Amino acid sequence: MQAAANAIQDKMGPPPTAAKPEYKAGEDGSTMKALAWFGSNDVRLIDAPIPNITEENDVIVQVTGTTICGSDLHLLHGEILTMQKGDILGHEFMGKVEKVGPNVKNLTIGQRVVASFQIACGTCSYCKQKLSSFCDRTNNSSLQNYMYGQRDAAVLWLLRLFRLFPFHRGFPGGQAEYVRVPFGNVNLLPVPDQVTDEQALYLSDVVPTSYHCVHDTGVKEGDVVGVWGLGPIGQCVIRWAKLKGASRVIGIDCIPERLNFAKEKSGAEVVDFSVDTNVSKKLLELVPGGLDVALDCGVSDALFIHYFMTIDHFIQGTFHEPKTLVHKVQKALMLETDVPETLNEAIVAVRKMGRVGITAAYSGYTNQFNIGAVMEKGIRLIGNGQAPVHRYWEEILNDYIIPGKFDPTFMITHRVPLEDMAKLYKAFDKRQDGVEKVFVETKFSSAPMKGTPELKRVDDWGK
Repeated sequence: MQAAANAIQDKMGPPPTAAKPEYKAGEDGSTMKALAWFGSNDVRLIDAPIPNITEENDVIVQVTGTTICGSDLHLLHGEILTMQKGDILGHEFMGKVEKVGPNVKNLTIGQRVVASFQIACGTCSYCKQKLSSFCDRTNNSSLQNYMYGQRDAAVLWLLRLFRLFPFHRGFPGGQAEYVRVPFGNVNLLPVPDQVTDEQALYLSDVVPTSYHCVHDTGVKEGDVVGVWGLGPIGQCVIRWAKLKGASRVIGIDCIPERLNFAKEKSGAEVVDFSVDTNVSKKLLELVPGGLDVALDCGVSDALFIHYFMTIDHFIQGTFHEPKTLVHKVQKALMLETDVPETLNEAIVAVRKMGRVGITAAYSGYTNQFNIGAVMEKGIRLIGNGQAPVHRYWEEILNDYIIPGKFDPTFMITHRVPLEDMAKLYKAFDKRQDGVEKVFVETKFSSAPMKGTPELKRVDDWGK
């Protein structure tokens, strides 16, 4: 599929963009450690050239913290159509400014910064509204333009910026010791001294994405909210919903560790869909009349689990893997790219005039979508899109993280070195040792923040 997609993209030709993915290497030939993709289930730590200033708005960041996201599992499994061997992965990272291009006037060498996962130009009509994920000038995917009518922002390798979607040619990403950040003057947020790396790192993606999901779908005082998917984004969504005044939050998942995490750490009610297989029926029993808001948080890593065997049990496809035979057949025959079952559950479970927000990562077409219920119940179906990080990250930092109203470190369960990154992908894919969110340190990282996990090699998990 990758070969076919790349061939189509090459035939269509890339649209003009304001930044190029390729970077110049340093003149001294020095190298860095970086994680690269070489095929389905084949990621490797390699020695790659350290990037140099390539365009006038570039910033080179020395990475002090990075992480892995459920979206990265799409890359691991070869589901991103435009991947090429040697692509450097990762879209969530922070660090210190190493070099700046001649046009960058707002950052200084040595300054601590966190990167947004999308690459925005800062000057198009969307960027001027801080809608960074909808930038018109950085994504070179003609294929996405054809499929969706427009294209959105580029990302670092994951899908777009430094995030992940099937029709993106990514920029070299942040699971590395150094990263070139195009338009670094707008895509990097300075981090004040009183904020630790562990608190700042997740402003790259998961914290703004979860906030956007709740804000954009309009969660308000007194709402009863259902959250499908209890990966890091779903866990954060629970807390944001409560901060916005939700009276009840119900999390839906099938992984015991995640259900317990949501219940014990965030006070959510939970539904285990491996037990209550008719999720809509169970929710309507718990909330007669229906939820006020349903949030599909399939973009979180819980939703990308494929069939896999563990010693104790066999987990069959979760949210975006088909549950029913009809969708298993249609996906196998490539008659649909996406499964509507989670959204159909949400549509049935919300009240009349209720709201359904889609933060989940869908890419193409689906069949048997319950469009009649959307119309007849007057449901507000809201595609949240990729979160416009630039719109929220200063607000979240200044109004929530610094005052202590929202502490992102609650979701960090493990800390590993960059050298373990390839092993981390496999452990993360199998949900080993109750993993939720991981802080990945480099040789440039500071000691762990008090109260967060100490460094532990992946081989030692569970010991």
